[in-house]
Amino acid sequence: MSLDVSPQLLAQAEAGDVDPAAFLDTVRTSLPYAYAMVADLAQDLKSGTAEFADNQVPPPSEAERGQLLRAMASDAIRGSLERHFEIKLAFQNCHRVAAFRPGAESTQTYTKFTSQRAQLLNQSPEFRDC
Repeated sequence: MSLDVSPQLLAQAEAGDVDPAAFLDTVRTSLPYAYAMVADLAQDLKSGTAEFADNQVPPPSEAERGQLLRAMASDAIRGSLERHFEIKLAFQNCHRVAAFRPGAESTQTYTKFTSQRAQLLNQSPEFRDC
């Protein structure tokens, strides 16, 4: 299970619309490693002049790796993080996440980061089962 959903939030979802802030708080508390990584990347991006900020350090355990994979694989979770932090996320493997400025999807840097070539060049045997 990806998220620890409170009975109140589940009831809200069953009734209709979900409060985006409550959903984001559920992501923050359920996937703290992933949330913190994205928050750090967003801060690094906003405080600098680089076109993107990325993480190249593997998670410390399989539990953290699982959190990151769940956050990046879910359109709802990933989109919530992007909207909250006002960034565009890109994901290459089990830990290489990058934060870009909104609208960067049309830039050469984003296109290069998300290319098939970059995906292949960012592989190594230790990532085989990540």
